[in-house]
Amino acid sequence: MSTPIPPSTRSPKKPKIVVWILLAAAVVAAIIGYAVAQGNSKAASPQAADAATTEQQVVRENSRVLSQAPSEKAVLVEFLDFECEACGAAYPFVEELRAEYSENVTFVQRYFPLPGHLNSMNAAVAVESAAQQDAYEPMYKKMFDTQAQWGESADNKSALFRTYAEDLGLDMAAYDAAVADPATEERVKLDVNDGKALGVTGTPTFFLDGKMLNVQTLEQFRAAVEATAAN
Repeated sequence: MSTPIPPSTRSPKKPKIVVWILLAAAVVAAIIGYAVAQGNSKAASPQAADAATTEQQVVRENSRVLSQAPSEKAVLVEFLDFECEACGAAYPFVEELRAEYSENVTFVQRYFPLPGHLNSMNAAVAVESAAQQDAYEPMYKKMFDTQAQWGESADNKSALFRTYAEDLGLDMAAYDAAVADPATEERVKLDVNDGKALGVTGTPTFFLDGKMLNVQTLEQFRAAVEATAAN
């Protein structure tokens, strides 16, 4: 399932190779999650009764929209963890897709901080607090652009995340209040609970038009998005 890399690119582009390996691993995780979700759906009530519930779980009215397509033909939803290396590797790929298909594809992101990452919930709360001031996109980018500086740390990085909010020029009193408000973390957990109900077991996990993206390579990923954007 790994994406083949031409021999000529193996030595001089090691960082890119790592990105592709991590993305390939993410694709495998999505496939496994898809299989779990399919198994769960077969054991559930009739499909017609579950359709509306699944639709609501994948995208809710309060889900964070990274970009709204003016001529929407498809919706790509990503469950992500800001401390996850595979999510960090997927970040530039998602931005590429957004640049190419923003006219027809709406990009939505949902929080799925993993318990094994010590600052993943702190990061999600920080991003959600920024989102409450309409700064979701710049804060999300800040997290992934700096992930190598704080990811996998054993220390609480909430103070560092606060400096990101300052750099973005946010109202810091409002930001601090949002971070301290238990409702902000509950908002993050709402996404986590929806993800679990949908069979999400790792990050990043993508849903295209309400269905978990079941692909084996990045080329298939791009082709799936392109196909829905063209319909």
